[in-house]
Amino acid sequence: MKPSHSHRSAKRSLALVFTLFCAIACTSTSPPPTTTATHDLVAPNANLFVQGIPPVPASVARDVQRYTDFRGHTFVDWHPTQPEMLVAHRKAGASTAQLFRLRGPMAVPEQITDAAEPISRASYEPRDGRYIVYAKASGGDEAFQLFRLDMATRQSTQITENTHRHVTQGWLHRTATAAGESPRLLVMSVPLDRTAQGGTRTHIDSLLWSIDPLNPSTRKPLATLPGGGWWVNDVARDDKRLLLTRYISAADTESWLFDMATLQRRRVLPVDEVRRAAHLQALFSADENGLLVGSDAAGEFRELVAHGLDGQLRRRVTAHIPWDISSADMSDDRRLLALQSNEDGTDALRLFDAQTLNELPRPALPAGNVGSSRFRPVGHELAFSLVSARSPSEIYTLNPDTGQVQQWTRAQSAADVDTSGFSPQALVRWPSFDGRSISGWLSTPPARFTGKRPVLIDIHGGPAAQAQSGFLGRSQYFVQELGVAIIRPNVRGSSGYGKTFLTLDDGRLREDSVKDIGALLDWIAQQPQLDPSRVVVTGGSYGGYMSLAVATNYAQRIAGSIDVVGISNFVSFLENTESYRRDLRRVEYGDERDPEMRAFLTRISPLTNAHRITKPIFVVQGRNDPRVPWTEAEQIVAKARANNLHDNAVWYLRAENEGHGFARKENADFQFYAMVMFLRRTLGL
Repeated sequence: MKPSHSHRSAKRSLALVFTLFCAIACTSTSPPPTTTATHDLVAPNANLFVQGIPPVPASVARDVQRYTDFRGHTFVDWHPTQPEMLVAHRKAGASTAQLFRLRGPMAVPEQITDAAEPISRASYEPRDGRYIVYAKASGGDEAFQLFRLDMATRQSTQITENTHRHVTQGWLHRTATAAGESPRLLVMSVPLDRTAQGGTRTHIDSLLWSIDPLNPSTRKPLATLPGGGWWVNDVARDDKRLLLTRYISAADTESWLFDMATLQRRRVLPVDEVRRAAHLQALFSADENGLLVGSDAAGEFRELVAHGLDGQLRRRVTAHIPWDISSADMSDDRRLLALQSNEDGTDALRLFDAQTLNELPRPALPAGNVGSSRFRPVGHELAFSLVSARSPSEIYTLNPDTGQVQQWTRAQSAADVDTSGFSPQALVRWPSFDGRSISGWLSTPPARFTGKRPVLIDIHGGPAAQAQSGFLGRSQYFVQELGVAIIRPNVRGSSGYGKTFLTLDDGRLREDSVKDIGALLDWIAQQPQLDPSRVVVTGGSYGGYMSLAVATNYAQRIAGSIDVVGISNFVSFLENTESYRRDLRRVEYGDERDPEMRAFLTRISPLTNAHRITKPIFVVQGRNDPRVPWTEAEQIVAKARANNLHDNAVWYLRAENEGHGFARKENADFQFYAMVMFLRRTLGL
């Protein structure tokens, strides 16, 4: 659950939580593609290192071009006094997403940032919106710095120091400000390895402080917190107390109260060490004499639970909902709660009376998966995003008093692409090796494709994330034009299916999730419309590890694999990932400092088993990745090449100006061209 808009921090979705944790010197072995006089080849830009990838014909780029320009909108923030909002969007012809001001429903977005780096996180100054504070990193390094942008002059000023990574945590003094005093912003910062002696740290603290963005020299330290998994969920309306969350693992989090006068903190949940559970994202109750917490202490799923400030249970508010409560927001008048329930991979919006905590009638919304939702500071208007199989993210508002839904943005795509004809996604299930049911989303090609269809298995990262119903973006080309079926599985360890399922891949159980893909291969072989002899597996981050693990464990059952920013060796990954993430990842994967665990992690790592890779492999990496260092890609490429596979069986693409995935359109486009060529070759298309 995210905090209420009054004194909120940015929405702490599970994905953001994981953002806080989750070499060989190569030369090209073949001439890199260049643009010829007849323009029949696509040249990689200067930031792309290409190895083993054949020259890309311009015909490929032309063929896929209309599938490379889907542009949705992400809600960022409401204006504090006006009925307008900030959204993140990539305009036509631009490389990266930037911030836009939207002055009303379906208004033309007004661009307010124009940086070479993507910008999608920002917050209005909460009194009159004279300026915003936004976050920007460099080259995908995720070392976010904060900037103040004056809305009148559009001038930006950096207000943080480059020695740390900074994340905004909400505002103090939103409604009651002393005469002449500016609103103060809460910030959580962690030190970076590049500022450490030797380039790494053995101990990490999170630094909580406040700042007047108009006068950065007024920075005030508030607390030094042990570890890298802290954030502010809510701020009391009188600014006397903060509600903090400490993330230890996906299954173990804590709620703390912080006294702004004494600068002391007190753990509220769990009340003892025996009843540890996930207490993810919390907010003060309407009367602020208690807490509303997303907790799985009472069952398999994360419920909204009311607790006293002493941690004692008062009420299980959503015990009647057999799914995780994934986020929440409270209206400024403390009358309404908006909750999102993650229902088998699709988020639904629910409304509650914030005083009685009783559920209200479900609002009638357009079909789709609900994304971020937030009440406007004035009134009850609720902004939410919506994504579906046929549309990228669009923003709507709901008036809870009248039930009226109003569309604010319309997603954009190439003129010759009719997204309304895109194939729907079906939820499918299969039994795994131990009889446990595993599910995933299947996108089936149009009926004009006959015969058994090739399959692309696309595995999500995390690992405690979830493949949800939604828009496939560029990957729609594979379904609509190549006739490839796409399956996006939720193997054990995925979120959304209960706390037991979430931990079934922890530590020494890691390879059980790989067996879930083995069971999926069995299921594919039983489907009359799918071709088990033409299967490629892909994934990003942890999904990249999974693709490599499938390539080493089930080489004879796949046609190829695509690893995007994936872990190839758990030991080197844990030793080299940014220090503010390391301890958080050790809880998930195991502690490489323990000799027995180190031996286990080494044994199961794809790098150790790279001699089993016998099918074509495509590896993609960002040079500045702080999560999965680029050396993970380099070492698996070197080992795979040593297998003496046939020509062009190991493809490698590295971007010098990217991090954990490609954020720039020109880089993502070239990656997509290469992926199209790889699938055509390996699947015989």
